[in-house]
Amino acid sequence: MRFGWLKARQTKYTGYVTLYILVVIAVLAAANYLANAHDASYDSTKNKRYSLSNETEKVTKGLKEDVTITYFDRSTEFARARDLLGRYANLSPRLKVVYVDLEKKPQLARSMGVRNLGAIYVQAGAKREEAKSLTEEEITGALIRALKTGDRNACFASGSGERSIDDANRLGLSALRETLEKNNYKARSISLLGKADVPADCTVLIVAGPRLDYPDAEVAAIQKYVEDGGRALFMLDPPLNVGREATSENPALVKLLDTWGVTVDKDLIRDVAAYVAQLGPEAPAVEDYEAQPIVREMKGLATAFPLTRSLQVKTSSKATVEKLFATSAASFATTNLSGAEAGIDPKKDKKGPFTLAAAGTCTGGKPGSQCRFVVVSSSIWASNGLFPVPSLGNRDLFLNMMNWLSSDEDLISIRPKEPEDQSFVMTKNQSNLVFYWSIFIMPFAIVLSGFMVWWKRR
Repeated sequence: MRFGWLKARQTKYTGYVTLYILVVIAVLAAANYLANAHDASYDSTKNKRYSLSNETEKVTKGLKEDVTITYFDRSTEFARARDLLGRYANLSPRLKVVYVDLEKKPQLARSMGVRNLGAIYVQAGAKREEAKSLTEEEITGALIRALKTGDRNACFASGSGERSIDDANRLGLSALRETLEKNNYKARSISLLGKADVPADCTVLIVAGPRLDYPDAEVAAIQKYVEDGGRALFMLDPPLNVGREATSENPALVKLLDTWGVTVDKDLIRDVAAYVAQLGPEAPAVEDYEAQPIVREMKGLATAFPLTRSLQVKTSSKATVEKLFATSAASFATTNLSGAEAGIDPKKDKKGPFTLAAAGTCTGGKPGSQCRFVVVSSSIWASNGLFPVPSLGNRDLFLNMMNWLSSDEDLISIRPKEPEDQSFVMTKNQSNLVFYWSIFIMPFAIVLSGFMVWWKRR
């Protein structure tokens, strides 16, 4: 039979092997084609170290004009930069990344004022901004500065014992100031004492934890500024009476906020269920937020508020006010303000949850203007001790408040974290989970598995 060889075993095996090889080649070719046509990756690291943040994606994907990122270095270093800059280019066809060998094209580098290896410039139209280092935080910050026109001034009230943006101690606001400046704000202190008006160039007025009462004239200046279409952030601590650190009640300012629909209660909150483990019940932790734009994207991110008081939000004839977040149902508010060391008395203390922050809008006095304000019942949450902690969302929350107040809602997001900082602050629930898992669950599981093995072998 001339075709008998087709039925031979060796022929069948040869055919199978050939078919398998062709299938493998076809699969590899298809995978290679798809990889080239669709540049995608998966970041399996826990902290998403190789993924761009929500803020970067929002800003880059929303580009309405062409942007160029130029990286100056030796050609041997380009691969290191492409790992990060390539992810920016993949987000938008409007963003282009150019790599320039500083040693081969010194004239181009000199014309742009570049003198050092690793220099990075972001250019949008005629505006150019420098990123100080090859990190997402710096590059995205430079991108925002290049896109935004005009100055955004953050004016911090001073003269009545407020927290200072020049104070680098644990309770100061120097870290906050540094972050603001990286995000296209100019931060400065202003004194309203003896002045009838808030400076007209202030984009946002910030009242950060005054310990002394504001005079009526100063409160009148704040009221005029806001109701004429200004923007303000108020962070008011409980009026604790603890020696030299006593905080006044600030009745004139509290009364003003009440006319806008925010009542600031004279109490101190302790949360026995959701709090920062290292600080105790006097530092409530928040993980649930309302739908207001400031906190809409904060889901799953914990924020902490040491030494805080409660707020009440109501409808006002002057403003529309929304709650931002509150404590857990296991919180209590005490009116004993002689010291934070006093215990909880469930029979006397009011039971939560309690509102900790609110945001309001109103029609400004000038045609077409809208006033905006945010009230937070604590100021320590924005201080150097908590603001930069990467496991907390205090920094994101503050910047979201600032961007909402300055009508930059497109910048409200969760920002890139510094990959080298691995510190972690646990809430009470997280601390309990670690404790019970390591002390009870894991040892019990090991003993149980050992007993089962013994039982089967006996």
